Amino acid sequence: MASQTKPVLHGYFRSSCSWRVRIAFALKGIEYDQVPVNLIKDGGQQVVHILHKHEALSQCQAWICLTIVLYVLQLSDQYKKLNPMQQVPSVEIDGITISQSLAVIQYIDETRPGPALLPADPKKRAQVRMISDVIASGIQPLQNLHVLQKIGAEKVQWAQHFIERGFQALEPILKQTAGKYCVGDEISMADICLVPQVYNAERFKVDVEQYPTIKRLNQTLLEIQAFKVTNPSCQPDTPADLR
Repeated sequence: MASQTKPVLHGYFRSSCSWRVRIAFALKGIEYDQVPVNLIKDGGQQVVHILHKHEALSQCQAWICLTIVLYVLQLSDQYKKLNPMQQVPSVEIDGITISQSLAVIQYIDETRPGPALLPADPKKRAQVRMISDVIASGIQPLQNLHVLQKIGAEKVQWAQHFIERGFQALEPILKQTAGKYCVGDEISMADICLVPQVYNAERFKVDVEQYPTIKRLNQTLLEIQAFKVTNPSCQPDTPADLR
């Protein structure tokens, strides 16, 4: 039922949820168009320099503040019509709009040819969904923009705490399920969720050395072309100094 019209991904270069969808498209070999929801060059990049100069914030803290500024910019009436939750990503595909990354991934897996992103075996399929949900429901939302916006001065410490808490649970799960990848020796939706979350952990200065299985899997996956070309460092809205 694949449409002749390219899917359109509305996203943000450093959004882990948007990155998940980019990886899935790349693994499936699907061409798509991107519409950045927040363009840093339209003033946002200046914010980080002002914060550094006048408030002496660390790079990590400054980027959090910048991202919150951009979060406010995405709350437009136009985007709200496309995605009532006013979050990224949103994908226009086959005449519908899907606004949750795991829903997008499963939809394209069910409607497009290419490598399966969920295993055929029911037990492995359940493990993939479990790991994906641990990340997408149990870790990432607690360090997401709308949460950090409410935290105040302790944003970095808050994010570190909940990422570490999640990784402490995820590490033993992956020790049991992993082969070359998160579940056995085939790339799956679990791997698609893992890499962006490790990126977030490193951005918030979490010591990934404490989690050897997570670290090994991440390093292996980052060597794969689909993960390289979708990296936040090379997206249409990536600021020049982050490329």
